[in-house]
Amino acid sequence: MPEAGAKAPEFELADQSGEKVALKDLRGQWVVLYFYPRADTPGCTTQACSVRDRSSEYAKHGARVLGVSPDEVEAVAKFDDKYGLGFTLLADPDHAVAEAYGAWTEKSMYGKKYMGVQRSTFVIDPDGKIARVFPKVQPKKHDDLVLGALDELGA
Repeated sequence: MPEAGAKAPEFELADQSGEKVALKDLRGQWVVLYFYPRADTPGCTTQACSVRDRSSEYAKHGARVLGVSPDEVEAVAKFDDKYGLGFTLLADPDHAVAEAYGAWTEKSMYGKKYMGVQRSTFVIDPDGKIARVFPKVQPKKHDDLVLGALDELGA
């Protein structure tokens, strides 16, 4: 997992509309890049709806929020439509971006091991460097952590 101070790994992924979003095109603004395991599951819905509900606070900091999951474009589009999320969701079905950020990890449920997304968030500064890393984020605490970091960073 990249650490604070490192250059953020570049990527280009399709959003919920099928449009390409590239990190390099977002230079000059703060980016909150968060990885979530699967669209329309309880924890992911809690987290995404909280980001939606606090969108004005992210806007105050000039931060662009990007949610990334290993879902296909169609699944993130349905997720966005169902909850009226109104921020960018990116489809990473081959989990290449999650791997680049160290968010694709071995997990365990009921004694079975499998690979999946570790819920984690990266705050990327306007120069493309990682300013803060939040591994193993809890959905209900996500926004307080991230918005607090943006305050500390003077965003």
